[in-house]
Amino acid sequence: MEQRAKVFVTRRIPAAGIDKIRQACNADIWPDPLPPPREELLRRVAGCHGIVTLLTDRVDAELMDAAGPQLKVISNFAVGYNNIDVAEATRRGIRVGNTPGVLTEATADMAFALLIAAARRLGEAQQYVRDGKWKTWEPEGHIGMDLVGKTLGVVGMGRIGYALARRCHFGWQMRVLYFDRVRNEEAEKQLGAERVEWERLLGESDFISVHADLNESTRGMFNADAFRKMKPTAVFVNTARGPLHVQQDLYEALKNRQIFAAGLDVTDPEPLPPDDPLLELPNVIVVPHIASATVSSRNGMAEIAADNLLLGLAGKPLRCPVN
Repeated sequence: MEQRAKVFVTRRIPAAGIDKIRQACNADIWPDPLPPPREELLRRVAGCHGIVTLLTDRVDAELMDAAGPQLKVISNFAVGYNNIDVAEATRRGIRVGNTPGVLTEATADMAFALLIAAARRLGEAQQYVRDGKWKTWEPEGHIGMDLVGKTLGVVGMGRIGYALARRCHFGWQMRVLYFDRVRNEEAEKQLGAERVEWERLLGESDFISVHADLNESTRGMFNADAFRKMKPTAVFVNTARGPLHVQQDLYEALKNRQIFAAGLDVTDPEPLPPDDPLLELPNVIVVPHIASATVSSRNGMAEIAADNLLLGLAGKPLRCPVN
């Protein structure tokens, strides 16, 4: 590895990673809470040997040109990497890394937290208290959906989808259906999960949780047609990527009570503007992309991101390579 390689880190990440980077590199770290503007990003990467990026940073040919031919590695502080033109990076011999695995359990916890909060109308009930409307115990007030023995539909039975299904099956005796292009034999053996066609998952599931990658085949897969085919008592949860659902269609489905409720850790666009009509609905809970926001998960992500960066600078295989 070159002595004190020049790197740019597009946002402050936990000390578990940033300290490693500072010790080994000449590191320029963006100090603001918001991402660097595009022009500033292009200026800061000039002459860099490595970059640590986030999902909010578009890493394309223009950015790679701005960095220069010495750029060796792009380390994405995220599991997903749809913000990076991986094919272009590969063509140029630039290594790309991500941070999978360490946020599986935290994200599954968040998916379940949103599922139960939406099903039991917690957001609506909390606002009711805050608005001073709680006067007495109400026999017919704030009635939500039961969980025990219901059917969970998992879209994308990877690590996170399996972790959620495990919680729901063993904790709440849920039947598990899943839709995935690849069979998950462990889920079938351990959870009794059944791999089904898209239409059947939509029609039979009481809860649908999305854990699919974002690509051209999955973008907008939850649209008006999909929501129409779901039960009117169904709860929709998305902790994966906002563009997997068509936001206007979800708004209409919730507003018109085509589905019971939704819990979202991701939106499209992200962040949502404060006046977005979705935020006016009582039957949706929206949180600001915090599924991985636990101490162990974020520290683990930071360590992997730093390791990917330093290994790439040294010309060695990345800890978690994308290409």
